[in-house]
Order: sequence, then structure tokens, then C-alpha cells
Amino acid sequence: MNSFEWLQTIILFAVLLMLTKPVGLFMAHVYQGERTFLSPILNPIEMVIYRICGVDQKDEMGWKRYAWSMALFNLVLFIALFAVLMLQNFLPLNPQKVPPFTWQQALNTAISFVTNTNWQNYSGEQAVSYFTQMAGLAVHNFVSAATGMAIMIALIRGFTRRKTSSIGNFWVDMTRGTLYILLPLSIIAAIFLVSQGVIQNFSEYKVVQLVQSTTYVKPTRDEKGSPRKDSAGTPINEIVSVKEVSIPMGPVASQEAIKELGTNGGGFFNANSAHPFENPTPLSNFVEILMILLIPAGLTYTFGLMVGNTRQGWGVLAAMLFLLLLAFGSLQWAERGGNPLVTKLGVSGVNMEGKDVRFGLAGSSLFAVATTGTSCGAVNTMHDSLTPIGGMIPLALILTGEVVFGGVGSGLYTMLAFAIIAVFVSGLMIGRTPEYLGKKIEVQEMWMSILVILTAGATVLILSGIAMVTPTAVASMSNPGAHGLTEVLYAFASMANNNGSAFAGLNANVNFYNLLGSIAMLLGRYVPAVAVLAMAGSLAEKKYVPPSLGTLPTDRAPFVIWLLLVIIIVGALTFFPALALGPLVEHLTMLGGN
Repeated sequence: MNSFEWLQTIILFAVLLMLTKPVGLFMAHVYQGERTFLSPILNPIEMVIYRICGVDQKDEMGWKRYAWSMALFNLVLFIALFAVLMLQNFLPLNPQKVPPFTWQQALNTAISFVTNTNWQNYSGEQAVSYFTQMAGLAVHNFVSAATGMAIMIALIRGFTRRKTSSIGNFWVDMTRGTLYILLPLSIIAAIFLVSQGVIQNFSEYKVVQLVQSTTYVKPTRDEKGSPRKDSAGTPINEIVSVKEVSIPMGPVASQEAIKELGTNGGGFFNANSAHPFENPTPLSNFVEILMILLIPAGLTYTFGLMVGNTRQGWGVLAAMLFLLLLAFGSLQWAERGGNPLVTKLGVSGVNMEGKDVRFGLAGSSLFAVATTGTSCGAVNTMHDSLTPIGGMIPLALILTGEVVFGGVGSGLYTMLAFAIIAVFVSGLMIGRTPEYLGKKIEVQEMWMSILVILTAGATVLILSGIAMVTPTAVASMSNPGAHGLTEVLYAFASMANNNGSAFAGLNANVNFYNLLGSIAMLLGRYVPAVAVLAMAGSLAEKKYVPPSLGTLPTDRAPFVIWLLLVIIIVGALTFFPALALGPLVEHLTMLGGN
């Protein structure tokens, strides 16, 4: 890396570490119902919300009631968004007169946003009205993120409470997470993005004349949509002259802010954060990466503070940072090495295909690992254009359950599931009942941790296998061989792990991927979520076990190293065969000159 890239990277992580404690401290105060500097303004609004909704903030819930509240709330949100997508042509703020979605696409999109996945198999500027963007998609960006945070806080209460069946109140946790954390941060972020050039308006699309007209060859099609051919079987084309272009408008900054802060990732435009109206400058790119990582990093300190041992939170953060920096370094190395086949054509150096010169290699690589290490899914780089090893890095981050910071809430509870597995295995080694944060880890916690860790992985492998033997799914692959397998594997990994980014070479807007992708998103979101709540309920009922000489210290460097090894071993055992058939085979093929 050059000096500017080193400086950018160092400043990013320095700022992230400086903000981790104050953000985490603020979130701990919010979820514990303590007074903050926003309380004089927001507390009256919070009380009005409870009064209107009939919520008693002192009414504690057991894990089953908490889970049912979460599930029913998400079901109502899904139905509302599905209806908006199907009826958007009748709704206001639709200056481009975009038509409604098909039911298959509406189903996939509604599930995508309610599960915090934000998988998009449509072009936002062509398929979605302003009303749908704001009242549909942006609303879900808030509530789906707040849901993940609420589940994480419920798990923390499971560790801190003793001999009780209650783990908090879902409605209170949702309200506080949205009102005190997500909404204020989004307002600040949106104002900053507008200052950088991100648009925020309700204008109709602007048609402007090109300075210089251009032409391109367009295949002609018959009434059935098939390419026309002459008697010799040669496609019949026409020359099209372009003298003007339509520039999309819309309320972008407001959605861009919560899209990054809530690790949602669904772009207002098809090009996502590579579009200059979403991410116009190197500074906006820097801040958007920071926004993606900010709340997940802060939650590690919230966790340590609420369990009464901040070293626990710092240890988890250290594990996350190590994996993120390892991924960043690997991606930088792969892309800087370039493609030897391109070098033979006389173009050597860094692989800049699919990357924006505004951000450079470091800005692109940082964004790629941040968005796949979390469950964000926003992209400023086309992952399909990465080198084989370069493409494997974001894929591997997604496949490990996105424990490298992860989605807001969901990443941390997945990391804690890995920690429980690590504690359990170490307990077997020394012949003691494993303990974590003063609670004995028994059968219930192990089963729930296994569900959290393996549900998404099993879903990815099974559905990818089905896709490989289904003609419709295979026909959607624009690239044959190993790269095509990687595209399919990435798609299901992204959906099952609620990421939402895509390799971009796969036509996923077909019934097969719409329907099976919906199943993947539901399983990947709600099976682990319910398992975490069940684990929280089980832990809350246990008594506190004071540490003894035989207790494994989980707030020190040796345990952090052991935790990292467990994550890597589980990931390798689960996914190495699939990665070997995809990106590794493609890399060897590239080195072989094909």
C-alpha cells in the first residue's frame, strides 16, 4: 500500500477504537433504562409510544413470550411491506410511475428487508417508488436492525440475571434501540452525507442532453422477446444513437444513513455505494465504512459493561479486529497481485476491474471486508470482478456467520455462541463442567449454540447443491465452471447469513432463487434468533457460579486465541470443500493460463 492507503487504514481503525467505548457506554445506559443526554428530549416521546401501544415497560417477559412478540411483530411488518410492493402503483410519491412487483419478487423482497438481509434482485431506481423506499424499505432498515440489537440485549440479560425466567421486554428494547440509538445517529449521518453530495429530494428524474452523442448495437427481438435472426441464423441488430440520458433522483441520504448504520445494505440505486449519488467522495466512503462497523463494535463494550467485566468485551473486540485485519490484508494482497492472464496482454499491476478510482484499492478492500464481515451487504466494488482468491475473502467472511463484527446484535450473539462452544471444548479437555460468565454451560446451551452456528451453513450447502442440479438455476449462471459455482454459493451464503450483497454474475430474479432464497433468509434469521432467546432464558434461570482455580479465564489473550482457532476450524470443516470447488479451482485454473 502507498502512504495514503496506510494513513487511511490506520485512521479508520483508530477512530473506530476511540468511538467504541463512548458508543457502547451510551447503548448500555439506553438498554438499562438509565438517563442519557437525550433523555430530556426523547423520554416524553418514549412514554407516549408506550401509552399509545399499551406497553407496560415494567412488564418482564420470559424467553417464549419475547420470541413470540418478535415473531409476530416481524410478521406484521412483512405483510405491510408485501402489500406496499404489490400496490406501489396506487400509492403516492411515484413520479416515475413504476409498476408493482410480481408476487414472487415482492415475497422475496419483503422477507429480505424484514430479516435485515436487504437482498435485491431488482434495480432500485427503476423498480421502486419514493414512497416504497421511505415508508417500506427505510422503515424496515430501522426495525430489523433494532430487532437484532434487542435479541443481543436479551442474551446479555441471560448471563447477568440469576434464578429468574424473565429476559426483558421486547417492545421496550425495540423502542429504545430505535428511538435513542438508530434514529439520532441516522439524522447526523444523513446530514453529513448531504454535505458530501448525496441527494435528498422528491424530484422527477432529470433528462439531460449529452455533450457528445454515442451509439451502440442493440439486438432486435420478436413479440415473444426472443432475438430476431436472418435466414442464415445471424442475429439482426440495430444501431441506436443516444443523445440524452435520464438521471435518477430521490430521497437517498436518509436511506443511505440507516442502510449503513443498521448493517442493512440495500442500496437506493442498483450500483449501491458505488453510485456517486450514494457515495460521492473518498471522505463519504471513509465515513460509510465507519458507520457499518460503529454499532457492532460499540456493542462489544456494551456487553462487557453489562456483564460486569469490560475485559470480556475488549477480548471479543480483539478477536473481531484480528479476523477483519487478516481478511483485509489477504484481499489487498490478492488484488494487488492482479491477474497473470491480463498481465500477458500487456496490462500489469493492481486488479482495478470493478473498482472505483475515487476510492482506490484500499478504500475498496476496506469496504468489501467491512460489508461482508458484518451483515451489511452494501458494496462500492463489484465482487464478481475480484480475483479468485480476492473473491473468496468476502465469501469466507459471510460463510463464517459474519462474526467479524457481524450485523447489529446478530454478529455479537453469533460470536458468543462460538465462545460457548470454545468454553465447552476446553472443559472437555480438562474434565470440568464448562463455565462462561459465571453460568454453567450444559446441554441446552450447547444445542442452541450449534443451531446458531450451523443453521446458515447447512442451509447454504443444501440449497447450493439443489441449485447445481436444477436446470432453471443453472441457466441463470452467466459464467460456467468454478466461477459460476462461486456465484451460486455466494448468493445463498449472502441470503442465509442475512448479508444481501451479490457476486453480480447471477440472474437471481427467477422463481427458483426468489422462492428458495426466501427460505434461506427466513431460516438464517429466525432459527438462530429463537435459539439465542431460548439460550438466554436457560441462562437466566441458572444460579451464579463464582470463579475458582479450575475456571477457564475468558477475558485473557489465550482464550481469545482459542476462540479464533475454534471459529477457523469450524469454518474450514464446514466450507472448505465448497471453497475448493469454487474459488480455489478458479485460482489454479488462472495460474494454469486458462
